[in-house]
Amino acid sequence: MAWWLIAFAHGDLAPGEGGPVPCVTSIHSFSSAFLFSIEVQVTIGFGGRMVTEECPLAILILIVQNIVGLMINAIMLGCIFMKTSQAHRRAETLIFSKHAVIAVRNGRLCFMLRVGDLRKSMIISATIHMQVVRKTTSPEGEVVPLHQVDIPMENGVGGNSIFLVAPLIIYHVIDVNSPLYDLAPSDLHHHQDLEIIVILEGVVETTGITTQARTSYLADEILWGQRFVPIVTEEDGSYSVDYSKFGNTVTVPTPLCTARQLDEDRSLLDSLNLASARGPLRKRSVAIAKAKPKFSISPDALS
Repeated sequence: MAWWLIAFAHGDLAPGEGGPVPCVTSIHSFSSAFLFSIEVQVTIGFGGRMVTEECPLAILILIVQNIVGLMINAIMLGCIFMKTSQAHRRAETLIFSKHAVIAVRNGRLCFMLRVGDLRKSMIISATIHMQVVRKTTSPEGEVVPLHQVDIPMENGVGGNSIFLVAPLIIYHVIDVNSPLYDLAPSDLHHHQDLEIIVILEGVVETTGITTQARTSYLADEILWGQRFVPIVTEEDGSYSVDYSKFGNTVTVPTPLCTARQLDEDRSLLDSLNLASARGPLRKRSVAIAKAKPKFSISPDALS
């Protein structure tokens, strides 16, 4: 439109030979002015049309249009780059249970948490790591306020690698090598120097960009004697995941002692009425920040 107005004001649209030098050559209509504007915008070459030195305003419009074109290209490129490189948006769909739990699993005290993915696109090569951060004092009397200790995590396939096609319960066996070996139920109420950090890393399937999600559990966010309720059910040959129960737990019989005491006296475990775990259990509901309706997973995806 600007080029057409310049040509119209200068009288370049009037037919005839021997007139004044036009501001832009070979512009005789709105269509030719539009084509010249496209040639300037995408810098494909003027061809038979070109700006002359007759009109300073035309030179100014040419400079402004080139600058605006560069800005538009930069903005579009930035938007595309941000869309493909912002891995934290993908990390927002990776959720952790609000609380962690400690209960007996396979005859051993275990620290457990639940992790899930709200999107259907998968996280490939997913790994999970856990660290215990606590205040410690060395035998020489040195106080380490943030002593970090890596602890191994277990899952259904073993090791730190996980296949996050459905929510998983990740657990750590509290054994003699665990920094939680001397943790007692009473410590969870007044142990202010304990924090357990969980890090989930993986590659976004659609973009190939590495993403990372993190959470942590303080001492008062760890529930002793609780277990996560099942949320994956089979219906008509497909698996359904109910994310509304993602953080729900139930009370289960658990020794009120440290893992060290349990290893030294296995009768503490035998004295529990474990059969009551098959009966009615007291449920504890925990809402999560992001909930998603049920969706179906083909059995082939889990094989």
